Amino acid sequence: MTRYSAWNVIKNGLTGQKGWDRAWRDPEPKESYDVIIVGAGGHGLATAYYLAKEHGIRNVAILEKGYLGGGNVGRNTTIVRSNYMLPGNTEFYEFSVKLWEQLSHELNYNVMFSQRGQIVLFHSPAARDAAAKRANTMRMNGIDAEMLSRDQVRERVPHLDFSDRARFPIQGAILQKRAGTARHDAVAWGYARAADSLGVDIIQNCEVTGVLREGGRVTGVETTRGVIKANKVGLAVAGNTSRLTAMAGLGRMPIETHKLQAFVSEPLKPLLDYVVAYALPGGHFYISQSDKGGMVFGGDLDMYNSYAQRGNLPIYEDVAGCAVALMPCLKRVRLLRQWAGVMDMSMDGTPIISKTPVDGLYLNAGWCYGGFKATPASGWCFAATIARDAPHELNALFTLDRFERGLQIDEKGVGPTPKLH
Repeated sequence: MTRYSAWNVIKNGLTGQKGWDRAWRDPEPKESYDVIIVGAGGHGLATAYYLAKEHGIRNVAILEKGYLGGGNVGRNTTIVRSNYMLPGNTEFYEFSVKLWEQLSHELNYNVMFSQRGQIVLFHSPAARDAAAKRANTMRMNGIDAEMLSRDQVRERVPHLDFSDRARFPIQGAILQKRAGTARHDAVAWGYARAADSLGVDIIQNCEVTGVLREGGRVTGVETTRGVIKANKVGLAVAGNTSRLTAMAGLGRMPIETHKLQAFVSEPLKPLLDYVVAYALPGGHFYISQSDKGGMVFGGDLDMYNSYAQRGNLPIYEDVAGCAVALMPCLKRVRLLRQWAGVMDMSMDGTPIISKTPVDGLYLNAGWCYGGFKATPASGWCFAATIARDAPHELNALFTLDRFERGLQIDEKGVGPTPKLH
């Protein structure tokens, strides 16, 4: 694999760009592997990379039913943050941000991680108290957090609606300076290229149609390209989790499948330096500006179960209304495109990175809104869990059986209630 460097860019610019290798191979599946990862999204690719790099397990295949990066890793609003406050989540997401900070160098691929900072607004005295509690918890755990007054928010983002007639009057915000955004598809490509260079087979257009078991242990998978044997199988398939676990005989999972839509506008001149977000009963919204100038934004779930990767007009109207309520200057901006990610929403709003009751079968699921930002840490911890047959300390609380034992990690505070996470 050609290493990317300034020298190679100059050299290939002078030689007709003929010296570059393929970013990754397109191999035929082998009869068997030590580990199969189902799902070539960010989490699956990161898991395979860390299995090879950190644990020396290189006889690994990633199986993807479509094309690499065609799922949620390319269908999100690219936000990276660690402003969580419950034990388990706090340490995990901060570790993920630390991995993000070195990821481009780690992968020898520019994932365009921009630590522009995230501002989370609050709109009432009660919300101010809740924000102060979160900021203090973050600081006690070594995570950067700063409380901003209304005037400090106005100084940083003057385009917000600070008028007396604002739909959601701004009283202040939490600022996490180390938060930001990354290029979602570049993350998938970077991990794919790095994993491939370590010998991992990335097999696209290979849908899993069955999970093979003998004596209570997984022995491989049936696919549209034949039977592939393996000692261990890891599932990282987001909204399709319940379909795959049913094939393995695990029964009902503590998750629901929903879609979450995102939008991007026509390109604008530089307008927004931060990621800005707010969450209220009357609106949930987050927005940033991409390097191309488009305003990238999203809101709430559709609130009905679906496997669709397409949008609908009620959500268009809801999210557009939230955008204009926050930034009235956007009211005449045209929408360029829309997409939807299929999300597995756990019943406590916290992910699952865990062994399962079936020997040799491992589960990475339940990411709700947090999947993209967790990509490096998820891959790191899932790889450790598979390699050691025991959880890493960072995902020790993210077990599948916590729902049976009543040990939920309820970050959002709405309990194990469907559709609320």
